[in-house]
Amino acid sequence: MGPKEGDRSEMTHTAHIDTFVRDHLPPKDEWPQFLFDLPELRYPERLNCAGVLVDDAVSEGHGEDTALYFQGDTWSYRELHERSNQIAHVLRDDLGLVLGNRVLLRSANNPMLAACWLAVIKAGGIAVTTMPLLRSRELRVVADKARVSHVLCDARLIDECEDAFADLEPAMSALTYGNGELEAAMSRKPTTFDNADTAADDPCLLAFTSGTTGQPKATVHFHRDVLAMADTFARSVLRTSHDDVYLGSPPLGFTFGLGAQLVFPLRFRAGASFIEAPTPDGLLETIQATRVTCLFTAPTMYRALLGRTSEYDLSSLRRCVSAGEPLPKATSDAWHEATGIRIIDGIGTTEMIHIFVSAAGRDIRPGATGLPVPGYEACVLDDDDQPLPRGSTGRLAVRGPTGCRYLDDERQRDYVVGGWNVTGDTYRVDREGYFWFQARADDMIISAGYNIAGPEVEAALMEHPAVAECAVVASPHAERGHIAKAFVVRRAEYESEGDQLVSELQDLVKSRIAPYKYPREIEWVDALPKTQTGKVQRFKLRERERMAADGDRSRTD
Repeated sequence: MGPKEGDRSEMTHTAHIDTFVRDHLPPKDEWPQFLFDLPELRYPERLNCAGVLVDDAVSEGHGEDTALYFQGDTWSYRELHERSNQIAHVLRDDLGLVLGNRVLLRSANNPMLAACWLAVIKAGGIAVTTMPLLRSRELRVVADKARVSHVLCDARLIDECEDAFADLEPAMSALTYGNGELEAAMSRKPTTFDNADTAADDPCLLAFTSGTTGQPKATVHFHRDVLAMADTFARSVLRTSHDDVYLGSPPLGFTFGLGAQLVFPLRFRAGASFIEAPTPDGLLETIQATRVTCLFTAPTMYRALLGRTSEYDLSSLRRCVSAGEPLPKATSDAWHEATGIRIIDGIGTTEMIHIFVSAAGRDIRPGATGLPVPGYEACVLDDDDQPLPRGSTGRLAVRGPTGCRYLDDERQRDYVVGGWNVTGDTYRVDREGYFWFQARADDMIISAGYNIAGPEVEAALMEHPAVAECAVVASPHAERGHIAKAFVVRRAEYESEGDQLVSELQDLVKSRIAPYKYPREIEWVDALPKTQTGKVQRFKLRERERMAADGDRSRTD
């Protein structure tokens, strides 16, 4: 076993003058155990991850190689390096950024957002990248929690920021780009910059969870965590190389997107292709135009892409990665049949920064999430928080070079148990050590004494051609305690079908899995509630069912 974070009596001397984030980390005895077994994970004590990603690339001779593709244009590593340096000067010289300040970034995925993110890190700030679809109330929650002091925003999205921060005291220092404001300030700055002399364990990133269970949490990641996500998953599973071009649908405000579309390609001197509005046709057109080699998106998008793949030249694709939601075997099989590529599934969390269980190539077992990514350990725990042997089902627990540190949040004690990060997912580990998703802990439905995993029912429903999307949750029931209820979005050609289609879907589930698991109720919906990252918010459906049941009882009483 490698060195442990807990072996250090104190963190390396910080470069931060504004120590708000460090002061509000959880107590050290509530941190998970950190492992640094792999040689590539043993970083120097003084480290600025942005310098590794862009400065080192230029000094290694990659300055004229393409770093970013966007709307028919390209930025070389040299251009990305110089522009991020100029923005770092603006932050420090014009906006008065102090090392450790939090900088809120708001934009769709584009090269200027990438340059701003790198600039914040270079200047010793802490990046707080927000989803472009967030509204003023949500932005206010983020700004209050993070104590944001500076804002860099795409001019097209500034209205929500102005509404959110209008009455804040002291007022934030803000600049917009795309309208010439930040660009004019940059033009007066040199293209060289002395990066902040930060420690490897200085915070550089505040990432907010996407809110699938309610109130989002702010997770703190250090400079070494940013590199570690590349030096584990991207290095060992994806085997990222200089000739890769990466593309994805998730925003950079989501750590899945940050890794996939910025950190991974830059770490290995590859290219990243950005798209601001990741529609199915937009993604396919971009793959064709920029010769993308690796695509990152969610199962829902892969299903949307099916049927269109033959209309585009996708011959450059070598790898496809899925995360954010469980990947149904039916989707995996359909994509493989259409493209010849078997999707790499993976589970990652904002708390862990990126994917920690996955498999690629011949190691893929369709339907299974995979094996622990090199650098990580994983197991399942019983109700007493003890690891279970292979062949068991329990709560997924993981530890490695990254881990959960919530900013000033009592829920830290729920996520970290006995040194393990406990993700809230129920998994089965087979005899070969493969992890098979069963359900989110709160998605397990107990009906008349039977345990029913909602995602298992969803996977069976998705085999019917009428089902575009679905979510299965527990609905209160007078006799059975709860029943499995399915909310189903029908494809357009099936919208006129009602009771007969309900029976078809119920019979299909009974034929695929144990009959007691079938959805006893099916409700047609136009859309499922989702987070900004596309994750289904099942808790909203459960709450709706609970409130409906409470209303029925009150009327009866």
